[in-house]
Amino acid sequence: MARLGIFLLAVFLGGFAMTDEARAADPENTLLMDLKDGQVVIEMRPDLAPKHVARIKELVRQGFYDGLAFHRVIGGFMAQGGDPKGNGTGGSGVNIPAEFSDQPHLRGTLSMARSSDPDSADSQFFIVFSRSRFLDGKYTVWGQVTKGMKYVGKIKRGDKSRNGAVDDPDKIIRMRVAADVKIGKS
Repeated sequence: MARLGIFLLAVFLGGFAMTDEARAADPENTLLMDLKDGQVVIEMRPDLAPKHVARIKELVRQGFYDGLAFHRVIGGFMAQGGDPKGNGTGGSGVNIPAEFSDQPHLRGTLSMARSSDPDSADSQFFIVFSRSRFLDGKYTVWGQVTKGMKYVGKIKRGDKSRNGAVDDPDKIIRMRVAADVKIGKS
C-alpha cells in the first residue's frame, strides 16, 4: 500500500513513466535496458545480492553502461557485457565481494562475470539464454529479465572458435533505474 501511495504522489508531482511490468514491480529495483531491437525490463534482486544491486544501480545512474558492448555472446548460453574496454578485461575499478545464493541460472537470469577469484566481480554481467546449472552457486545472481527476452535473444552472437568474441558487437543503448524515468522522457 505504501508503494502505491508513493507511486501516486510521484505521478502527481511529475512522476514516472514506465511500462506496466516495471510499474507492477518495485521501480527502485527495476532496470530498463534499451537495446537496438527493444526495451528489456530487469527485476533486480537485492534480497539475493544487496551489494551487487547497490553497485549496479550506482553505475547505471552514472550512465556507465550506456553504449557498452555485449563483447562475448555464445549462442545457447549467454550474452556478456559491461566492460568499458569492450574485450572482457575492463571494469569500473571496484570489485564486489561474492554474494552466491541458491538461485538457479534460468533463462533470463542476470549474473556477474568474474575471474577465478570469487570476489573479483566488478561491472561485467551476463544474461543466460537457457538453464545453466553449472553456474549455480558459483556466480552472483542479481536479477531476472521480466520482459523483453526476445530482444536479448537477438543480440549478435560471437565466434565459437574465439570463445564467443563478437566483431562489431551490439551495444546497450542506455540503461536506467525505472524510478528515475520521468513522464514524457523515455
